[in-house]
Amino acid sequence: MKTKAIIPVAGVGTRLRPHTHTVPKALMNVAGKPILAHILDQLPELGIRDVVMVVGYMGGRIKDYVKKNYKLKVTYVEQRERRGLGHAVHLTAPHIKNSPVLVVLGDTIFKADFSKVVGGKKTYIGVKEVSDPEHFGVVQIAGGRVKRLVEKPEIAPSNLAIVGVYYISETELLFQCIREIMRKRIKTKGEYQLTDALQLMLNRGAEMRTFPVRGWYDCGKTDTLLSANRDLLDLGSPAPKIPGSVVVAPVAIDRTARVENCVIGPHVSIAAGASVSNSVVRNCIINDNASVQDILLDASVVGENAVVRAGFKKVNVGDSSEVQLT
Repeated sequence: MKTKAIIPVAGVGTRLRPHTHTVPKALMNVAGKPILAHILDQLPELGIRDVVMVVGYMGGRIKDYVKKNYKLKVTYVEQRERRGLGHAVHLTAPHIKNSPVLVVLGDTIFKADFSKVVGGKKTYIGVKEVSDPEHFGVVQIAGGRVKRLVEKPEIAPSNLAIVGVYYISETELLFQCIREIMRKRIKTKGEYQLTDALQLMLNRGAEMRTFPVRGWYDCGKTDTLLSANRDLLDLGSPAPKIPGSVVVAPVAIDRTARVENCVIGPHVSIAAGASVSNSVVRNCIINDNASVQDILLDASVVGENAVVRAGFKKVNVGDSSEVQLT
Protein backbone atom coordinates (compact mmCIF):
# COMPACT_ATOMS: atom_id res chain seq x y z
CA MET A 1 0.00 0.00 0.00
CA LYS A 2 1.38 3.41 -0.97
CA THR A 3 2.54 5.81 1.72
CA LYS A 4 0.61 9.03 2.26
CA ALA A 5 1.79 12.20 3.97
CA ILE A 6 0.08 14.10 6.78
CA ILE A 7 1.13 17.74 7.10
CA PRO A 8 -0.47 19.79 9.90
CA VAL A 9 -0.39 23.51 9.00
CA ALA A 10 -3.23 24.87 11.14
CA GLY A 11 -1.07 26.83 13.57
CA VAL A 12 -1.58 30.56 14.03
CA GLY A 13 2.10 31.37 14.46
CA THR A 14 1.75 33.82 17.34
CA ARG A 15 5.52 33.95 17.95
CA LEU A 16 6.07 35.19 14.40
CA ARG A 17 3.74 38.16 14.64
CA PRO A 18 3.34 40.68 13.09
CA HIS A 19 4.22 38.66 9.97
CA THR A 20 1.61 35.97 10.62
CA HIS A 21 -1.20 38.50 10.91
CA THR A 22 -1.39 38.33 7.12
CA VAL A 23 0.64 35.25 6.11
CA PRO A 24 0.23 31.69 7.44
CA LYS A 25 3.37 30.46 9.17
CA ALA A 26 3.87 27.65 6.65
CA LEU A 27 4.18 30.20 3.84
CA MET A 28 6.92 32.27 5.48
CA ASN A 29 9.97 32.39 3.22
CA VAL A 30 13.21 30.67 4.24
CA ALA A 31 16.24 30.25 1.97
CA GLY A 32 14.38 31.20 -1.16
CA LYS A 33 11.01 29.49 -0.74
CA PRO A 34 8.19 28.98 1.78
CA ILE A 35 8.62 26.56 4.68
CA LEU A 36 5.88 24.38 3.19
CA ALA A 37 7.74 24.16 -0.13
CA HIS A 38 10.81 22.72 1.61
CA ILE A 39 8.55 19.89 2.83
CA LEU A 40 6.49 19.29 -0.31
CA ASP A 41 9.51 19.29 -2.62
CA GLN A 42 10.85 16.17 -0.88
CA LEU A 43 7.70 14.06 -1.25
CA PRO A 44 7.85 13.00 -4.94
CA GLU A 45 11.41 11.75 -4.41
CA LEU A 46 9.97 9.37 -1.80
CA GLY A 47 7.17 8.19 -4.09
CA ILE A 48 4.57 10.13 -2.09
CA ARG A 49 1.99 11.95 -4.17
CA ASP A 50 -1.01 11.70 -1.84
CA VAL A 51 -1.07 14.33 0.90
CA VAL A 52 -3.59 15.12 3.63
CA MET A 53 -3.09 18.63 4.94
CA VAL A 54 -4.64 19.87 8.18
CA VAL A 55 -5.46 23.55 7.74
CA GLY A 56 -6.98 26.23 9.91
CA TYR A 57 -5.78 29.82 10.13
CA MET A 58 -5.71 31.33 6.61
CA GLY A 59 -6.12 27.88 5.10
CA GLY A 60 -7.35 29.42 1.87
CA ARG A 61 -3.94 30.95 1.20
CA ILE A 62 -2.26 27.59 1.71
CA LYS A 63 -4.69 25.92 -0.68
CA ASP A 64 -4.06 28.59 -3.32
CA TYR A 65 -0.30 28.23 -3.00
CA VAL A 66 -0.33 24.44 -3.28
CA LYS A 67 -2.75 24.47 -6.23
CA LYS A 68 -0.59 26.97 -8.10
CA ASN A 69 2.75 25.25 -7.52
CA TYR A 70 2.20 21.49 -7.13
CA LYS A 71 0.60 18.58 -8.94
CA LEU A 72 0.23 16.45 -5.85
CA LYS A 73 -3.09 14.92 -4.83
CA VAL A 74 -3.93 16.99 -1.77
CA THR A 75 -6.92 16.54 0.54
CA TYR A 76 -7.65 19.25 3.09
CA VAL A 77 -9.25 18.82 6.49
CA GLU A 78 -9.98 21.76 8.75
CA GLN A 79 -9.01 21.92 12.39
CA ARG A 80 -11.49 24.50 13.65
CA GLU A 81 -10.27 24.29 17.23
CA ARG A 82 -6.62 23.79 18.10
CA ARG A 83 -6.60 20.77 20.38
CA GLY A 84 -3.09 19.42 19.76
CA LEU A 85 -1.13 17.45 17.21
CA GLY A 86 -2.83 14.20 18.17
CA HIS A 87 -6.20 15.75 17.44
CA ALA A 88 -4.95 17.15 14.11
CA VAL A 89 -3.76 13.71 13.00
CA HIS A 90 -7.03 12.18 14.19
CA LEU A 91 -8.94 14.39 11.75
CA THR A 92 -7.14 12.78 8.80
CA ALA A 93 -8.26 9.22 9.62
CA PRO A 94 -11.07 8.97 6.98
CA HIS A 95 -8.59 9.88 4.25
CA ILE A 96 -5.72 7.67 5.42
CA LYS A 97 -7.55 4.44 6.30
CA ASN A 98 -4.87 1.73 6.49
CA SER A 99 -2.15 3.40 4.44
CA PRO A 100 1.23 3.97 6.08
CA VAL A 101 1.93 7.65 6.65
CA LEU A 102 4.77 10.11 6.91
CA VAL A 103 3.79 12.80 9.41
CA VAL A 104 5.75 16.04 8.99
CA LEU A 105 5.09 19.18 11.02
CA GLY A 106 4.35 22.04 8.65
CA ASP A 107 6.35 24.73 10.49
CA THR A 108 9.69 22.94 10.67
CA ILE A 109 12.18 22.06 7.95
CA PHE A 110 13.94 18.70 8.07
CA LYS A 111 16.91 17.24 6.24
CA ALA A 112 17.14 13.47 6.51
CA ASP A 113 17.33 10.31 4.41
CA PHE A 114 13.65 9.44 4.55
CA SER A 115 14.09 6.78 1.84
CA LYS A 116 15.50 4.38 4.46
CA VAL A 117 12.25 4.38 6.43
CA VAL A 118 9.39 5.27 4.07
CA GLY A 119 7.70 2.18 2.68
CA GLY A 120 8.93 -0.11 5.42
CA LYS A 121 6.88 -2.21 7.82
CA LYS A 122 8.20 -0.66 11.02
CA THR A 123 7.28 2.61 12.68
CA TYR A 124 10.08 5.17 12.97
CA ILE A 125 10.50 8.37 14.98
CA GLY A 126 12.88 11.04 13.71
CA VAL A 127 15.43 12.08 16.34
CA LYS A 128 18.44 14.33 16.69
CA GLU A 129 21.15 14.33 19.35
CA VAL A 130 20.98 17.46 21.50
CA SER A 131 23.05 18.80 24.37
CA ASP A 132 20.01 19.81 26.45
CA PRO A 133 17.51 16.93 26.19
CA GLU A 134 15.65 18.13 29.28
CA HIS A 135 14.06 20.80 27.08
CA PHE A 136 12.60 18.31 24.60
CA GLY A 137 10.59 15.17 24.30
CA VAL A 138 13.12 12.33 24.18
CA VAL A 139 13.13 8.64 23.35
CA GLN A 140 14.46 5.92 25.63
CA ILE A 141 15.95 3.05 23.66
CA ALA A 142 16.61 -0.54 24.65
CA GLY A 143 17.96 -3.19 22.30
CA GLY A 144 17.74 -0.83 19.32
CA ARG A 145 14.02 -0.26 19.83
CA VAL A 146 12.07 2.62 21.33
CA LYS A 147 11.06 1.65 24.83
CA ARG A 148 9.55 4.87 26.16
CA LEU A 149 8.78 8.46 25.16
CA VAL A 150 9.47 11.05 27.84
CA GLU A 151 8.43 14.71 27.66
CA LYS A 152 11.03 17.16 29.03
CA PRO A 153 12.47 14.82 31.68
CA GLU A 154 14.37 16.18 34.69
CA ILE A 155 16.87 13.35 34.22
CA ALA A 156 16.93 12.44 30.55
CA PRO A 157 17.23 8.75 29.64
CA SER A 158 18.98 9.73 26.40
CA ASN A 159 20.02 12.78 24.39
CA LEU A 160 17.81 11.84 21.42
CA ALA A 161 15.22 14.60 20.97
CA ILE A 162 11.95 13.95 19.11
CA VAL A 163 12.01 16.45 16.25
CA GLY A 164 8.51 16.20 14.75
CA VAL A 165 8.72 13.79 11.82
CA TYR A 166 7.30 10.27 12.03
CA TYR A 167 6.79 7.29 9.76
CA ILE A 168 3.82 5.25 10.99
CA SER A 169 3.28 1.82 9.45
CA GLU A 170 0.46 0.67 11.79
CA THR A 171 -1.97 3.49 11.13
CA GLU A 172 -5.05 1.56 12.23
CA LEU A 173 -3.46 1.10 15.66
CA LEU A 174 -2.37 4.74 15.70
CA PHE A 175 -5.90 6.03 15.18
CA GLN A 176 -7.26 3.59 17.77
CA CYS A 177 -4.79 4.96 20.33
CA ILE A 178 -5.57 8.60 19.47
CA ARG A 179 -9.29 7.89 19.90
CA GLU A 180 -8.56 6.29 23.27
CA ILE A 181 -6.56 9.23 24.66
CA MET A 182 -9.31 11.57 23.47
CA ARG A 183 -12.03 9.42 25.01
CA LYS A 184 -10.15 9.28 28.32
CA ARG A 185 -9.20 12.97 28.03
CA ILE A 186 -5.49 12.23 28.38
CA LYS A 187 -3.82 15.56 27.69
CA THR A 188 -0.35 17.04 27.96
CA LYS A 189 -0.19 20.81 28.39
CA GLY A 190 -3.94 20.92 27.80
CA GLU A 191 -3.80 19.26 24.37
CA TYR A 192 -4.04 15.81 22.82
CA GLN A 193 -0.47 14.97 21.89
CA LEU A 194 0.75 12.55 19.25
CA THR A 195 3.50 11.36 21.60
CA ASP A 196 0.89 10.15 24.10
CA ALA A 197 -0.75 8.08 21.36
CA LEU A 198 2.63 6.69 20.29
CA GLN A 199 3.37 5.70 23.89
CA LEU A 200 0.05 3.88 24.01
CA MET A 201 1.04 2.07 20.81
CA LEU A 202 4.26 1.00 22.52
CA ASN A 203 2.28 -0.22 25.52
CA ARG A 204 0.25 -2.38 23.14
CA GLY A 205 3.33 -4.01 21.67
CA ALA A 206 4.06 -1.90 18.59
CA GLU A 207 7.67 -2.00 17.45
CA MET A 208 9.24 1.42 16.97
CA ARG A 209 12.72 2.50 15.98
CA THR A 210 14.45 5.81 15.46
CA PHE A 211 16.13 7.38 12.45
CA PRO A 212 18.56 10.30 12.49
CA VAL A 213 17.55 13.76 11.28
CA ARG A 214 20.75 15.61 10.43
CA GLY A 215 19.04 18.94 9.79
CA TRP A 216 16.31 20.24 12.09
CA TYR A 217 15.33 23.83 11.47
CA ASP A 218 12.74 25.33 13.78
CA CYS A 219 11.00 28.28 12.12
CA GLY A 220 8.67 29.24 14.95
CA LYS A 221 10.25 32.58 15.95
CA THR A 222 11.95 35.42 14.09
CA ASP A 223 15.42 34.58 15.42
CA THR A 224 15.09 30.86 14.60
CA LEU A 225 13.62 31.74 11.20
CA LEU A 226 16.73 33.77 10.42
CA SER A 227 18.96 31.03 11.82
CA ALA A 228 17.26 28.44 9.59
CA ASN A 229 17.68 30.79 6.64
CA ARG A 230 21.43 31.04 7.30
CA ASP A 231 21.93 27.31 7.79
CA LEU A 232 19.96 26.30 4.70
CA LEU A 233 21.67 28.87 2.50
CA ASP A 234 25.02 27.53 3.73
CA LEU A 235 24.13 24.16 2.21
CA GLY A 236 24.75 25.71 -1.18
CA SER A 237 23.30 28.87 -2.69
CA PRO A 238 25.56 30.52 -5.30
CA ALA A 239 25.77 34.26 -5.80
CA PRO A 240 24.03 35.44 -8.98
CA LYS A 241 25.64 38.23 -10.96
CA ILE A 242 23.61 41.44 -10.85
CA PRO A 243 25.00 44.34 -12.87
CA GLY A 244 25.64 47.38 -10.70
CA SER A 245 25.43 45.46 -7.42
CA VAL A 246 27.72 43.28 -5.30
CA VAL A 247 26.30 39.92 -4.23
CA VAL A 248 28.06 37.94 -1.49
CA ALA A 249 27.11 34.26 -1.35
CA PRO A 250 25.20 32.46 -0.01
CA VAL A 251 21.97 34.16 -1.05
CA ALA A 252 18.64 33.27 -2.65
CA ILE A 253 17.23 35.93 -4.96
CA ASP A 254 14.06 35.21 -6.91
CA ARG A 255 14.36 35.82 -10.63
CA THR A 256 11.46 38.29 -10.49
CA ALA A 257 13.04 40.40 -7.74
CA ARG A 258 14.64 43.72 -8.66
CA VAL A 259 18.02 44.66 -7.13
CA GLU A 260 19.72 47.94 -8.02
CA ASN A 261 22.91 49.52 -6.68
CA CYS A 262 23.16 47.27 -3.62
CA VAL A 263 25.45 45.08 -1.58
CA ILE A 264 23.49 41.91 -0.90
CA GLY A 265 24.63 39.12 1.40
CA PRO A 266 25.70 36.97 2.90
CA HIS A 267 22.63 35.03 4.08
CA VAL A 268 19.90 37.00 2.35
CA SER A 269 16.66 35.69 0.83
CA ILE A 270 14.75 38.01 -1.50
CA ALA A 271 11.36 36.69 -2.60
CA ALA A 272 9.30 37.13 -5.76
CA GLY A 273 8.43 40.66 -6.81
CA ALA A 274 10.54 42.31 -4.12
CA SER A 275 12.54 45.46 -4.86
CA VAL A 276 15.81 46.43 -3.17
CA SER A 277 17.69 49.57 -4.13
CA ASN A 278 20.60 51.67 -2.84
CA SER A 279 21.00 49.43 0.19
CA VAL A 280 23.35 47.13 2.07
CA VAL A 281 21.47 44.01 3.18
CA ARG A 282 22.80 41.03 5.08
CA ASN A 283 21.30 38.22 7.19
CA CYS A 284 17.76 39.13 6.15
CA ILE A 285 14.58 37.71 4.67
CA ILE A 286 12.69 40.04 2.34
CA ASN A 287 9.30 38.64 1.45
CA ASP A 288 7.09 38.88 -1.64
CA ASN A 289 6.59 42.31 -3.21
CA ALA A 290 8.37 44.12 -0.37
CA SER A 291 10.34 47.29 -1.08
CA VAL A 292 13.64 48.15 0.64
CA GLN A 293 15.33 51.45 -0.17
CA ASP A 294 18.28 53.53 1.02
CA ILE A 295 19.15 51.57 4.14
CA LEU A 296 21.69 49.31 5.84
CA LEU A 297 19.64 46.31 6.97
CA ASP A 298 20.82 43.40 9.15
CA ALA A 299 19.11 40.53 11.02
CA SER A 300 15.66 41.58 9.79
CA VAL A 301 12.52 40.06 8.31
CA VAL A 302 10.55 42.31 5.97
CA GLY A 303 6.95 41.20 5.41
CA GLU A 304 4.96 40.91 2.21
CA ASN A 305 4.20 44.24 0.49
CA ALA A 306 6.01 46.14 3.23
CA VAL A 307 8.04 49.26 2.46
CA VAL A 308 11.25 49.95 4.39
CA ARG A 309 12.89 53.24 3.57
CA ALA A 310 15.56 55.28 5.31
CA GLY A 311 17.89 57.98 4.14
CA PHE A 312 21.59 58.59 3.80
CA LYS A 313 23.08 61.58 5.59
CA LYS A 314 25.77 64.02 4.55
CA VAL A 315 28.25 65.12 7.20
CA ASN A 316 31.32 67.35 7.43
CA VAL A 317 33.26 66.14 10.48
CA GLY A 318 36.45 67.73 11.71
CA ASP A 319 39.48 66.10 13.34
CA SER A 320 39.11 64.49 16.80
CA SER A 321 35.33 64.73 16.58
CA GLU A 322 32.62 62.23 17.53
CA VAL A 323 29.27 62.16 15.75
CA GLN A 324 26.40 59.78 16.43
CA LEU A 325 23.80 59.59 13.67
CA THR A 326 20.29 58.25 14.29
